Amino acid sequence: MDLIKSLFTWVFSVLFIVLMFPITVIMWIVAAPFGSGSLLVHRWLSFQGRVLIRVSPLWKLQVTGRGNYVPGENYVMISNHQSLLDIPVVNCLRLDYLWVSKVENFRVPVLGQSMQMAGYISLSRGNKESVIKMMEQSEKLLKKGESLFIFPEGTRSPDHEIKRFKSGAFRLALETNTPILPVLIDGTGAVLPRKGFIFSSGHKLKMKILKPIYPAEFVSDDPDQLASAVQSVMQEALEELRQHDRK
Repeated sequence: MDLIKSLFTWVFSVLFIVLMFPITVIMWIVAAPFGSGSLLVHRWLSFQGRVLIRVSPLWKLQVTGRGNYVPGENYVMISNHQSLLDIPVVNCLRLDYLWVSKVENFRVPVLGQSMQMAGYISLSRGNKESVIKMMEQSEKLLKKGESLFIFPEGTRSPDHEIKRFKSGAFRLALETNTPILPVLIDGTGAVLPRKGFIFSSGHKLKMKILKPIYPAEFVSDDPDQLASAVQSVMQEALEELRQHDRK
């Protein structure tokens, strides 16, 4: 049964994204001269992600902690990363931000063009020049009041646990004096593992917005130490979330 449901989910997802692409292009063409093309496309892509999460019979998503997000503030938003499913799940936040994403995603037909129109930032992992360019672009956007969304682990966790955070997101927060907004995701790795293509049913997806960490609360001005401290906070919150489910 999971195989049939998975086939439906993949086919529907691909067809839906492809069919929505002409609308994406039209939106960008109309809004770009007014300087709002990227924002409009981001919101349209977020809507598409929410549709993909809601129509599937394989899961239910619970979102908590919305009150921890303060409207009008910009953040370096971070999340743990378990699955490809994390991206449409994050779209269910209904917030404005710019993704920092690996360059391979920008090479996917339709998806890549949509990401470019949304103004998302590409990163070639292991390429020093690409990292420097990403940091420069990100710093400028944060200083303009934009929010960024980054997976600081850099890749999907193979065992659903939070792995070591890289320092880039935390360096940006320190250099631009921007608060960090941690977002916790759990369950997506069980539904769609790192190297799997078959969705597993019977799992509840959970996403929780944790309290923002403001610059005055940063435990260190060293990005590696700050990354380690925030990782510990998120690991503790993840364990609490799971313990609550066991009760």
